Amino acid sequence: MKKLLLLLLMGLFAFVDSYAQIEYKIITTVESIVPSGLGRSRIISAEDERDYEDFTSEQTEEDNTRNKSKRSDIRVKDFEETKLLNFYNIGGIRFQNIAANDAVVGSKINAMIAEGWELAFVTSAVESDAGKDDNQGIFITRYIFKRNK
Repeated sequence: MKKLLLLLLMGLFAFVDSYAQIEYKIITTVESIVPSGLGRSRIISAEDERDYEDFTSEQTEEDNTRNKSKRSDIRVKDFEETKLLNFYNIGGIRFQNIAANDAVVGSKINAMIAEGWELAFVTSAVESDAGKDDNQGIFITRYIFKRNK
């Protein structure tokens, strides 16, 4: 009887845990790949929340009314910004800067994990120098964390 009761309790806890609410948090790194070190590199973490539905409209053949939400309402003014080093300096690519950024980003990831977050996904992209007249370039990475509410 005790074994049956224990088994039922374990099953109940497994059932409750499987329906736990999950929240997600996105941390973004933007690392400049602008030649001569002229860009800006940062870790960005929003401290404010937004509901996407407040800024979403549905277009149909019968109703193609423009989305009237204001961009200023979407902007987040409460965010954490951590400085990073640029990939380039006047001498070219700076490997010490990349190692330093890795150390700072690793510290942020470890802090998030200590707060109960789990790193769920990582995605990155690059917009690099497209030729002689393009002095723009960033390497962006999004770290998507999750945890039970």
